[in-house]
Amino acid sequence: MTDSFEAVRALVADGGVVVLSGAGLSTESGIPDYRGPSGVARRHTPMTYQAFTTDPLARRRYWARSHLGWRLIAGAAPNAGHRAVAGLQHAGLVETVITQNVDGLHGAAGSTSVIELHGRLDEVICLDCGNLTSREELDRRLREANPNFVARVAAVNPDGDVDLPDEQVAAFRTVDCAICGTGMLKPDVVFFGETVPPQRVARCFAAVERARSVLVLGSSLTVMSGRRFVIRAAKRGIPVAIVNQGPTRGDDHATVRVDAPLGAVLPRLAARVDGDAPVGV
Repeated sequence: MTDSFEAVRALVADGGVVVLSGAGLSTESGIPDYRGPSGVARRHTPMTYQAFTTDPLARRRYWARSHLGWRLIAGAAPNAGHRAVAGLQHAGLVETVITQNVDGLHGAAGSTSVIELHGRLDEVICLDCGNLTSREELDRRLREANPNFVARVAAVNPDGDVDLPDEQVAAFRTVDCAICGTGMLKPDVVFFGETVPPQRVARCFAAVERARSVLVLGSSLTVMSGRRFVIRAAKRGIPVAIVNQGPTRGDDHATVRVDAPLGAVLPRLAARVDGDAPVGV
């Protein structure tokens, strides 16, 4: 690991880094992933955009589960890895953070220039009028609509919901948009079967093409949504460093790879390069 770590340190110390982060970065904040060593097996089919928008029962099931799961997500705090990324950015070494996570922990740690590829769980959009509201406001309204809705929550799933029996789901009441009165509310995140907004993707590609290197943190790169940026960097001859526990689908494009916990690697990395920022940055 030593030689690989030193190679990553050298790339980061050169500046102009674009970070691409995934669920593995947030596991030490108590938010599990599905694929890493600390991940949990997916126990139910993920919500798709088509099911959410066309099936009222599926939509109620989602909001009942997510209503409980949100309380745990909202209480999560940035970990040492998030803080290390923010520190590298404040030192002028990281230009942009592209995250596949929807937990908002990069921003909470102090990072700026964060592109949230798949959106944010703490924002809610009306699919009819387009109004954006806070998840905190929706949580208040759902509590008022469901004063007797209680359940024991053992663990939150990586996509911010929990498992609930059907009889508890059936008792849950959803709410519509408070602005237009009848609009369907959806968390402002990209569901399975939904596409990332093209303008957001274009911003990510532009950031990658300006980068001196791409640093992948805690992503298995299983889906093309994130892997495409690694492929673009490799095609442009931009070095790619991957820090992740376990193999990734981007390993063939990596210049260097470190297989280790991010909570151990990133603070050490930030400490090692803190005095190595390029002159004038």
